[in-house]
Amino acid sequence: MTRPNARYVLPEFTERDGGVRRTLDPYAKLFEHRIVLLGTPLDDTAATDVIAQLMQLEHAAPDRDITLYLNCPGGDFHAMTAVYDTMRYVGCDVETYCLGQTVSVAAVLLAAGTPGKRFALPGSRVVLRQPELAEPIQGQPSDLAIKAAELVRARELMEELLVRHTGRDAATVHADLERERVLDATGALEHGLVDGIVGARENVPGAR
Repeated sequence: MTRPNARYVLPEFTERDGGVRRTLDPYAKLFEHRIVLLGTPLDDTAATDVIAQLMQLEHAAPDRDITLYLNCPGGDFHAMTAVYDTMRYVGCDVETYCLGQTVSVAAVLLAAGTPGKRFALPGSRVVLRQPELAEPIQGQPSDLAIKAAELVRARELMEELLVRHTGRDAATVHADLERERVLDATGALEHGLVDGIVGARENVPGAR
């Protein structure tokens, strides 16, 4: 199935609903079950896709949970804050799952799920990494100073968000971000990034 600006071609399948044949792709089917999947680097396009889905699902059923699956190698800090703010804005609980890996900004989204509803699969990899400037960096000295100040602000905000959602103290979170820190599922649980490790859907509390 080819869409304008599609990242790749999605497989399609057809199902019958009361005599009506429907052609769907996996993302549409997941959406029907209130599941949003972020499986690409987080840029402005991916953030807008996730935000639109979160807001539509809240509008459709504000009293039902939304599930956000994450397999994301990181991305833009400001794209992350847009998704983060939307997760806080919608009235639904947002369950988060790490499938594969969540790196840097994606780890923040994982931790920002509704308390008690944040999970990692056994083979998950969570990487804590401070925000970075895109390369190459060009500009006048005054412009570079502005970019450096913005990077410091982003680092401070990331620390604040991780303190808020992990329960770890500010000094510990600051130290965690000084160097890239790679965690397995157990490490993510110990760091307060998730509430549990699940190997099968039936092991998830309240799974439907």
